[in-house]
Amino acid sequence: MFVPRFYRAPDSSWIVDLIRGNPLALAVANGSAEDGPFATHLPVIFDPETSADWSGELPGATLLGHMNRANPHWAALETGSVLLLTFTGPHTYVSPTVYEVTPAAPTWNFTAVHVRGVVERIDSLEQTLGVVQSTVRAFEGAFGNGWDMTESLGYFRRIAPDVGAFRVTVTGAEGMFKLSQEQPGEVRDRVQESFGRSACTYKRETAGLMSRLP
Repeated sequence: MFVPRFYRAPDSSWIVDLIRGNPLALAVANGSAEDGPFATHLPVIFDPETSADWSGELPGATLLGHMNRANPHWAALETGSVLLLTFTGPHTYVSPTVYEVTPAAPTWNFTAVHVRGVVERIDSLEQTLGVVQSTVRAFEGAFGNGWDMTESLGYFRRIAPDVGAFRVTVTGAEGMFKLSQEQPGEVRDRVQESFGRSACTYKRETAGLMSRLP
């Protein structure tokens, strides 16, 4: 991902926070010449056994994901291969009317993280169940209502043979935080103020990130 200097993450915590807050990743891997690349949307969490409280530079962290074993992507996913995970954070259109200057051009403010890592397929049924349970705990804690999975563990065990779980050891990560940094301060303030007043959740979330810029 090409990231101009002024759109780089202010520090590594921005990248980690974006992943935790937007865990539905697009996993991309090279396919054969006939099939082309594979791309699958799937939930990703930090491995609670090794990287639960990870907050520094991302290389070295381990992430967990899973997909349907019927997906051809699973058959093509090999231990030792490289996987690209892309995460998208708050984003929104910026109309030149907000700038209050002429000439001007519209643009799109957006936030994204690209993570590369080495894959380890998890073939053990018990470890696969562990990935599913860890994913439930992470997402119920962050986005849910504290659902107790105890009475559904038997159901989990029945469907687990159809689940392809994997671990990714991160080797590199890039963050793009395009938040009007190229604009003069007074214009950037007008964009942030406009977004903050909007009824659109994406605009308000973008304004929140803009307010954190150094």
